[in-house]
Amino acid sequence: MNLDFPDTTLSVAGITEYIQVLLEENPILRQVWVIGEVSSANQHRSGLFFTMQDPDRTASIKCVTWNSQVTKLMQLPTVGEQIIILGSIRLYPQRGEYQLTVWQALPAGEGLQALRYQQLRNRLLAEGLFDFARKRSLPLHPQTIAVVTSPTAAAWGDIQRTLKQRYPGLHVLFSPATVQGEQAADSIVKAIERVEGDGRAEVLILSRGGGAVEELACFNDERVVRAVAECSIPVITGIGHQRDESLTDLVADVCVHTPTAAAETVVPSLAELYTQHRQRFDALYDALLASQSQAAYKLQTLRHRLRNLRLDRQVQQEVQKLTWERQRLLQLTKGRSQHAKQHLELLRQKLATLDPKAVLQRGYAVVREENGAIARAASELTIGQDLLLQLAQGKVKVKVLEVDR
Repeated sequence: MNLDFPDTTLSVAGITEYIQVLLEENPILRQVWVIGEVSSANQHRSGLFFTMQDPDRTASIKCVTWNSQVTKLMQLPTVGEQIIILGSIRLYPQRGEYQLTVWQALPAGEGLQALRYQQLRNRLLAEGLFDFARKRSLPLHPQTIAVVTSPTAAAWGDIQRTLKQRYPGLHVLFSPATVQGEQAADSIVKAIERVEGDGRAEVLILSRGGGAVEELACFNDERVVRAVAECSIPVITGIGHQRDESLTDLVADVCVHTPTAAAETVVPSLAELYTQHRQRFDALYDALLASQSQAAYKLQTLRHRLRNLRLDRQVQQEVQKLTWERQRLLQLTKGRSQHAKQHLELLRQKLATLDPKAVLQRGYAVVREENGAIARAASELTIGQDLLLQLAQGKVKVKVLEVDR
């Protein structure tokens, strides 16, 4: 048998170094997530050494977490448990072996879901979405409500029946949604958006019946949680499981455990309203009777006090006094009026005596010059001067013929 050797050959160290470069410089293997079952675990002074294998035990890989990193692991590797680890591949030339240097370990399966749930819950809590101060009160007597649930679920029938029994005539807007499976989260978000786009509903019920934890996973989806938190109207959830609260329950304005309880909470019972109305009517009637009795007693007390004060006699005396004052005022006014009339008559007579016309009536005349001035002395007149004589009746124009000074 003839063997053809190449011109160059690799040493053990050379091929080992080549493989080391391929593994450790590979971008995928430098930060890789691996899921598997812990088959062995040993604590040494330098760190925690453990082995992971597939469930069918067809493959295994050695792992190490150095002491500086052990306390930072979310899940400590324990034999028989499934975990998810994050690490990088390292090759050791002396032994010709590779192993995974682990930085983080997380629980797999339900443990992983629980971890993701807690991480999301802590983040939403830090944002204040669960704060009691941001929760709104439900309207006391809504006329239109919206319901988001599956059209084929028993929850929808329970809600309809409860609303009809408690508050007939209520307007219900149904926005159907898938409430289980991979498409559930998107379906619920779109159903809530339809309700807000319609704009008529005063409150929204988000509901579904009970189920396994995985069947209710959509109510822990961040998209659904934020849609409920940002909804423009109050939201009440009735998701039908009492063992755990979903994140949607925590962010809702009101949370109850069943669809029926949600319907009972969102509207009052007409029978209860009637009973409350009767109670208020009876209380008002009793208060009115008490007020009337108190007023009658107070009136009687005042009447008794008036009789003791004899105010009627005081009023009668005041009336007599006012009557006397009135008569006195009338007499005084009448006397002053009579005196004023007499004084007026005297003044009239004096005025009549001084009236120039009265003098003219006795035969006298008023002599005026042409300029209207009254002639008072003959020395002021000249011969030929025209004068005007004012008689009792009429005027006469004369001419001076002779002046006797």
